[in-house]
Amino acid sequence: MKVWIVMPARNEERTIGSVLDSLDREGWRQIIVVDDGSTDRTASIARAKGAVVIAHPRNMGLGAALRTGLAKARELGADCAVTFDADGQHDSKAVQRLVEALDGADLVIGRREHVGIPLHKRFGNFVLDWITFLFSGVLTDSQSGSRAFGKRALEAIRIRSNRYEVSSEIVIQAKKRELRLQVAPVKCFYTKYARARGTTIVSGATIFLGLLKQRVTGR
Repeated sequence: MKVWIVMPARNEERTIGSVLDSLDREGWRQIIVVDDGSTDRTASIARAKGAVVIAHPRNMGLGAALRTGLAKARELGADCAVTFDADGQHDSKAVQRLVEALDGADLVIGRREHVGIPLHKRFGNFVLDWITFLFSGVLTDSQSGSRAFGKRALEAIRIRSNRYEVSSEIVIQAKKRELRLQVAPVKCFYTKYARARGTTIVSGATIFLGLLKQRVTGR
């Protein structure tokens, strides 16, 4: 199976080198880094580590970065694409587990352990999981950035969201296109650096409005 890692990144020079090294140690060397308008050395570090780097000229958002990365994975003939964060939050050992869980599934969502997750993020994730359920009928760890897309999901899911509502949109599209969804347990490491990034309770309202707009406009 031809597996590509898709890694959105913005101003991650502090962590991206060690993240890429950890993936390399696990044998994952086909990596696409989408530099989403960074103003630091994120892109140059990723290139030096051997990643395929695609640079957005300005910050376009997580959804746009994933759209670019998954499109590149399709272009490179991927049988599977695994999304992976650049901030050191994800466990490189979990990639194999996600890929193996695709046996009999089209899309695998990594279900994060709650150990170490700050209370405000747990609450925010809980709310967003139920918002996603409202639109999709699927209750899962919708905001997890650990995912594996099989060939069918790579072809069927075409991201339209530009920002954080993308995580919910992926689940909604999977349900709409009748893809087989599976979950796999994954570890996440919530360092002080990682805790300061990602979605917040306030961003939940923006995500809800973005999903509602998609539902109303059909886009």
